[in-house]
Amino acid sequence: MEAVSDLAIAFAGMSRHIGDMLIRAPAILCAARAHGETAVIARLLTEEYGLVAGYVAGGRGRSLRPVVIPGNLVAVEIRARSESQLPFARLELVESRGPWLAEPLPAAAIAWACALTASALPERQPYPPLYRALAALLTAICHAPSARGWAEALLRYEALLLRELGYGGDRPGALAEWTDDLAGFDRMGALIERYCLADRRGMVMATRAMLRDRLARIAGQPSPER
Repeated sequence: MEAVSDLAIAFAGMSRHIGDMLIRAPAILCAARAHGETAVIARLLTEEYGLVAGYVAGGRGRSLRPVVIPGNLVAVEIRARSESQLPFARLELVESRGPWLAEPLPAAAIAWACALTASALPERQPYPPLYRALAALLTAICHAPSARGWAEALLRYEALLLRELGYGGDRPGALAEWTDDLAGFDRMGALIERYCLADRRGMVMATRAMLRDRLARIAGQPSPER
């Protein structure tokens, strides 16, 4: 979280309103979709401007490929000539989640948290609590000694997202024995699917199902039938 705070201070006074189509801010890269031969369309969560999409030239090239990874903390500059134009984005890596992508459980948790954020939030509407919570969650996933250190934070992030979008969302209780009972995880998933991803569940919920399967394995539980 210190990197996020330092970046916020560094960019203070430099950012303009989204209407001017110039943004300089710390951001969490939530999704990247291939575009053309070498570019990507990145979706980035910022604290002040919310979720913003940008065209990253050369995003699939050797130098930017390690930068354009969901979960990475980046410094972003986004520009466009008009609000109807897809903005151009320049990214600079601040903190990489790449080292944890080789670990199946952290990789699945990072993929789900970022996919949910990119799919559920409307663009250009700020949700500062979600930005801060996602940054903290990703840090916990990468640095906690086991999934017990971030499982409850993940459910709390999902509940916060439901509340921020106006769907209620009770705070989950303590999950000290979460590995013995994944019912709470399943109940939250049903709410997310019903309210946040009603028209685009497909691959997004498949990402959560993969995470659930990996949690079930370490808990010694069978995966639910689909």
